[in-house]
Amino acid sequence: MKITVPATSANLGPGFDTLGIAVGIKNQVIIKPSKFHSVSLRGEGSNNPVLKDNNMFLAIFNDFYNNLSTKKRFFRFEFINEIPLSRGLGSSSAVIVSAIASAYAIEGIKLSKEKLLNLALAYESHPDNITPAVMGGFNVATVQDNEVKYIKKEIPKHLVAVVVVPNRPISTQLSRKTLPYKYSKDDAIFNLSHGSLLTAAFMTENWEMLKIASQDKFHQSYRMKQMPELFEVQKMALKSGALMSTLSGSGSTLFSIAYRNDAKKIETVLKEKFPHFKVFTTHFDNTGVKIEY
Repeated sequence: MKITVPATSANLGPGFDTLGIAVGIKNQVIIKPSKFHSVSLRGEGSNNPVLKDNNMFLAIFNDFYNNLSTKKRFFRFEFINEIPLSRGLGSSSAVIVSAIASAYAIEGIKLSKEKLLNLALAYESHPDNITPAVMGGFNVATVQDNEVKYIKKEIPKHLVAVVVVPNRPISTQLSRKTLPYKYSKDDAIFNLSHGSLLTAAFMTENWEMLKIASQDKFHQSYRMKQMPELFEVQKMALKSGALMSTLSGSGSTLFSIAYRNDAKKIETVLKEKFPHFKVFTTHFDNTGVKIEY
C-alpha cells in the first residue's frame, strides 16, 4: 500500500495556530510485507543518518499497530520525502498522519478522516497543520473538548503556491520563545480582524483581499528577525505580484499565493535575488491524506 500526505503551510499570517492550507508537494510511504523489518529513505532527509530509521513514524505506527493487531508481522517501509525538514511545511504532521493511517490500513480497519484527525491531535496539539494534512484545502480549525472543529474550503486551480525554502531552519521551539508573553489589546484586535478577513476572503474567493488580510502582529516579525533576509523575500514576492506572502508555520520557509499566470515571474525574480535558497511553484492539494492499495 502507499500512503500519501501533503505538505502544509500554517498560520498564513494572522491565523496563529488556527489557519492552514495543503500544498502540492508530499511525503509517501510504501509498505510491503517482508520476512524482516527494513526501512529505506529517499528524498528529503536521506543524507541524515539519524532519520534513516524514521523513528517518529515507526514509534507512532507501532503504538497503533500493536494495539490493533494480534499478529506478529514484519514490513518493509519505503519513505519518499518531498517535504523539507524543519522548514515550516508540516513535515512532522505528515509523519504523524501517515503513521496512524498506515496502522489502520494494514489491519483493514476503516478509519474516517475525522477520527484520524482527532487521533493525530494527541501528537500535535495545534490543529493548523494536521487539519489540512488530513483534509486538504484551506482550513479554519480550533480544538474544543479534545476534538478538532474545522471548516474546509477547496482552492481553485488558477491559484498556485510560490515557495521559498532557505538553506537553514528556524527551530519551532526556539522561535516560540521569541514571541511576547503578553500582547496589547490593539494587537489582539488587529490579528482577530485580519484573521477573520483572511478567512472570509478564502471562503468568498475574494483573492484581491488577501494582501491586506494576511498582515500579522503576533508572530511573523519576531520569528523572521532570526533570518532577516526573509523580510526582503516577502517584500520582493509582493512587489512581483504575489497575492499574499507569509512565513510558513514557524519558518524558515516563506510561502506566497499567486495567480498561476503570475507565478513564473515571481519565481524567476526570487531565484535571481536569492540564489542560495530553493524556490519553486506548486499547486494546492484539495485531497489530503490518501491511501492506495
